[in-house]
Amino acid sequence: MRLLRGHASVTRAISAQLVAEHGLTINDYEALLHLAKAEDGRMRRVDLAERLILTASGVTRLLDGLEAGGLVERASCASDRRVTYAVLTETGRTKLRESSKSHIADVRTFFEERYSSDELQQLADLLGRLPGAGSAVEGDCSA
Repeated sequence: MRLLRGHASVTRAISAQLVAEHGLTINDYEALLHLAKAEDGRMRRVDLAERLILTASGVTRLLDGLEAGGLVERASCASDRRVTYAVLTETGRTKLRESSKSHIADVRTFFEERYSSDELQQLADLLGRLPGAGSAVEGDCSA
């Protein structure tokens, strides 16, 4: 129960700062981050949904908003018309770069106000043992 409540609390606080400072939700930010790290800044929408742990309709709503803001564009696959890609635009790359500086600082401050360096390392080690957490690497929060 503490893990769920803690996650909700952290997400709410960090998301509020990100929205206030940059107009991005945490999911928006994470989508831009995944696209920035992808080859040619593009991913199949279904793969992005999986990475974001969203349903197909959830990722569609998310990408619709990012597309409306000019941060992402849609592209078709030349060999399979059923496949569509989300492609990071230059505007999206710039937005990610600008928001990453303060967002990473905000996350760092949030945790450093509550935990010592040793506790943060222990927390990272413990969370790293959870299923799926091993794919995250240090420095994974910036483009």
